[in-house]
Amino acid sequence: MKFSEIIAVSGLPGLFTVVTERKGGIIVEDLSSKKRRFAPARKHQFAPLESMAVYTEDGDAEPLRKVFDRMQEQHEDNPAPAPNESRERLFDYLEDVLPTYDKDRVHASDVKRLLKWYHFMLDNNLFADLSEEE
Repeated sequence: MKFSEIIAVSGLPGLFTVVTERKGGIIVEDLSSKKRRFAPARKHQFAPLESMAVYTEDGDAEPLRKVFDRMQEQHEDNPAPAPNESRERLFDYLEDVLPTYDKDRVHASDVKRLLKWYHFMLDNNLFADLSEEE
């Protein structure tokens, strides 16, 4: 599986892959349960994780894949907190992983979402399944 194939669907928990496109939406497969469902485009928005990034102070953005790689590197010494931890704990962790993140444009909800996806991928062993050629 490639990182570029993983998508987030608004209004649905977890991460998905696209099975096929249909008129009015797409059929997605849940990466944890492998169940397929139709997600109408009128109700949901679809965003590949590959296109997402974390704002940094230098005006650029750090791609989500690189942030996940840093989190993986620090997993033994600095495990990721649960998404429902205190706001201060979430931002302290992000500061350790990405010291140059933009404190004005990155919100607590962004960090919670980042951690939810990271824990989802970790729990479902998706980091091991990602292609090394990327």
